[in-house]
Amino acid sequence: MNKEQSEKHYGERIGWLRAAVLGANDGIVSTSSLIVGVAAAQATQHNIMIAGISGLVAGAMSMAAGEYVSVSSQSDTEKADLERERKELEEDAAFEHKELTNIYIERGLDKELAQKVATQLTAHDALGAHARDELGISENRKAQPVQAALASAASFAVGAVLPVLVVIFIPLKDIIVTVSVSSLLFLALLGGLAARIGGAKILIGITRVTFWGAFAMAITAAVGTLFGVH
Repeated sequence: MNKEQSEKHYGERIGWLRAAVLGANDGIVSTSSLIVGVAAAQATQHNIMIAGISGLVAGAMSMAAGEYVSVSSQSDTEKADLERERKELEEDAAFEHKELTNIYIERGLDKELAQKVATQLTAHDALGAHARDELGISENRKAQPVQAALASAASFAVGAVLPVLVVIFIPLKDIIVTVSVSSLLFLALLGGLAARIGGAKILIGITRVTFWGAFAMAITAAVGTLFGVH
């Protein structure tokens, strides 16, 4: 396989990576925080388990619905922009050609070359050229609601099941410490993996997610202790 065939860019992963990382991170943080908060309120292990599983199911559904609605709105906006651009190309092709030419001039091409590029790209795919260079809509960055919803729900469930499994196998007296520590380790792994896949600095990715995870669990533990029944 030559370089042209094997070369991949991190931007191609944005569509699913954002949804997957957000889902898994939210699954770990929200479920472990819920478990820690309930455990700090002196609940029984059975009640803690019910809370964890309920949080997993409700969170996964909420993530799927939220992502679908959010990304669908983005998709609707993109479609509206493309439809308007299609109409403008039909009504005033000369102006649109000039507009595309000016975009290329602003990017550093001389006027003559910019006109040639605009002419050739317009002949090849006028709407595609304007979508990409005027509107910033490209194929690999297009909003995909169903993909985002499924990725978020699945990744949330995977993230949430980790602290739930800890509750199953750990004695009640050790749940708070074990869930907290293991969840932070899960978050560190997730942050490092997401940074690696996205081409970012691994240490920054790890630090970012573990800090906010620890903060969330500390707050919910404090609330659970404050309102717990002794």
